Amino acid sequence: FQLVFDLVKMSGFKAQTPVSALIRTGKGGGGVDERKTRDSFRKEKDLEEDRKLGIEPACVDVDSGRDINPHIPQFITQTPWYVPAEGPTLKHQRPHWERQQEIDSGVHEWYKRGQQETSSKPVKFKPGSCENCGATTHKKRDCFERPRKMGAKHTNDDIAADDYLQPKLRLTSWEAKRDRWNGYDNTAYSEVIKEHEKQEEVRKIIKAEKLKEEKAIADAAKEKADADAENSADETKAEEEKVEKPVGEENTEEKVDEDLYAEDADMQSSVDMDSRTRITVRNLRIREDTAKYLYNLNENAPYYDPKSRSMRENPLAGVKGKEQQAAKFSGENFVRYTGEVVDANEAQVFAWSARCQGIDVHALAEPTKLEQLQRDFKSEKKDVKEETKKKLLEKYGGDEHLQAPPKELLLAQSEAYVEYSRKGTLLKGEERPLIKSRYEEDVYPKNHTAIFGSYWAVGRWGFRCCHSFVKQSYCIGEQGYAVNDEMAALPSMTKKETKEEEPIEDKSKEVKEEEEEKKEVKEESSSSSSSSSSESEDSEEEKEKQKKKKEEAAEEEKRRSERESRKRDRRREKRKRRAEKMGGKRKRKRHNSSSSESARSVDSSASEVEEDNTEDAKLQREVAKALKEEKKARKEAKKNERDRKYNTTYEIKKPSELEVEAYKLTQVHAADPMAKFIEEKRNK
Repeated sequence: FQLVFDLVKMSGFKAQTPVSALIRTGKGGGGVDERKTRDSFRKEKDLEEDRKLGIEPACVDVDSGRDINPHIPQFITQTPWYVPAEGPTLKHQRPHWERQQEIDSGVHEWYKRGQQETSSKPVKFKPGSCENCGATTHKKRDCFERPRKMGAKHTNDDIAADDYLQPKLRLTSWEAKRDRWNGYDNTAYSEVIKEHEKQEEVRKIIKAEKLKEEKAIADAAKEKADADAENSADETKAEEEKVEKPVGEENTEEKVDEDLYAEDADMQSSVDMDSRTRITVRNLRIREDTAKYLYNLNENAPYYDPKSRSMRENPLAGVKGKEQQAAKFSGENFVRYTGEVVDANEAQVFAWSARCQGIDVHALAEPTKLEQLQRDFKSEKKDVKEETKKKLLEKYGGDEHLQAPPKELLLAQSEAYVEYSRKGTLLKGEERPLIKSRYEEDVYPKNHTAIFGSYWAVGRWGFRCCHSFVKQSYCIGEQGYAVNDEMAALPSMTKKETKEEEPIEDKSKEVKEEEEEKKEVKEESSSSSSSSSSESEDSEEEKEKQKKKKEEAAEEEKRRSERESRKRDRRREKRKRRAEKMGGKRKRKRHNSSSSESARSVDSSASEVEEDNTEDAKLQREVAKALKEEKKARKEAKKNERDRKYNTTYEIKKPSELEVEAYKLTQVHAADPMAKFIEEKRNK
């Protein structure tokens, strides 16, 4: 036993004793690893290396008696604790048939198709059978026959045959469940073979008919040649005709051979019918042609895919001196994006866009429907385009500009006759004057009829046609005179006005009052124009008209004084509102007789100024200003584009530190839980 134990120990086998056995015996030895000495560990390793080299014999399996491959790693050869083993074995790696479940159904087993014939009908009713029809394979509640007035149990007549029960297949493995050839019948492929055989027979019949026709043509030609040879009296011609006869026969034989070879050739392969270069090719290039990857051998040459034998880009694009070679092969993309491919891609894009609009159409499933829809869409689009063009021409005019020839032709034509010599020197006439400016002249953008810079007012350049000072603005004709003149008359924004902006409601009131004043001025101007026209009619009533003029001048002075008084009242109201808004921080100095009260007022005003000049007060002012600008911007964004004014009064300058800080304080972050509440509060 000691010798066997030493051999087992030297072989690298370790017996694994289960924990239950250790507890039952109450011993810690056996399966527990004992500490090895350095010599024993070294001997074990040397023995393992010798077995791998073939110097020592391999371990023998205790159960099967076979040698164990020494190259198998230890974690495979080592038995687990729940498999009892007396020595080295691979029993735990082999299948345990007694523990395995039933094997899956066979490859050829499947459900039977069609109605299966069963055994002969029984004569007597068997107990436990169907009480209605008498079949033994089902009960009365599962019977598919019409319910009889008296069941087969009582009459014992016309007992039905047993139903055919399909086999219960067992498909537990992954492959068995997903096998796509389950239930495949081999006999079904015989129909495919028969169909191909019929096609081959028809093809041979057609070939035979063609050969007969060619043979008849060759015989007729041969007979004609013989007749010509007999009729000709010249011996040399007769000899030549005799020499040519076998050549004709050889050609006919070659044609017959070609047909025979063509029958054996594959239908899909391309066949060269020339006898000298006959070769059956399957999508291969001719040996004399240059391969695609040999056109351009540079490092940055287009990529060649050897699997698909394709080179997408042109290998000779931009290479001088190889234009003829580039004409032979310009890359696969040249073929992919030419011809009907472009139309097919456009149809696919149209199908996608139509599907997004709710139209159910598919490019591959319904190509005819898609083509008809695309044709109708293009025609309708063309009609709508022509209608809109017609409406625009009716509204704004300009049809004569579309019908006129282009400016290049108009400027290039002239009646001046100029004659030059062969060297290019002037012989007769005058040369065309050179263009002095390198910039484009007479450019009329955005429907303008005058160039930018043809109008000057209020220290700015503009367009004469509409009095607009914005270079990228659209021309609205004489209607823009009043609007652009009003914009020019508005004063530019200063720093004080930006800091002390009025409320939006007060501004709207002022704008309404100014509009009323303008209406009054227009009425006065219209009355004055009517009075001037009446003066020219009658010379006798000049004195009366002069009196009327004086009265009108007096009335105008009264209106001016009233307007000035209104303006003063508005200014006072503005001051009052500003004072109320500031909350009484800036109070006027009260002039009292006593020197003590004046000193106190001076001290209080100085303290208020100091408070206003502190950083916190300045920051609060900037925050209020930023909120007001944001509110104003939101209101402007809600307006229509025609009602919105141009942003020409903004000052472009670097923001100060306080303005940056105010912007950060007023900015609403998306992660802020109160962001929605703040947005609603600001939108009110």
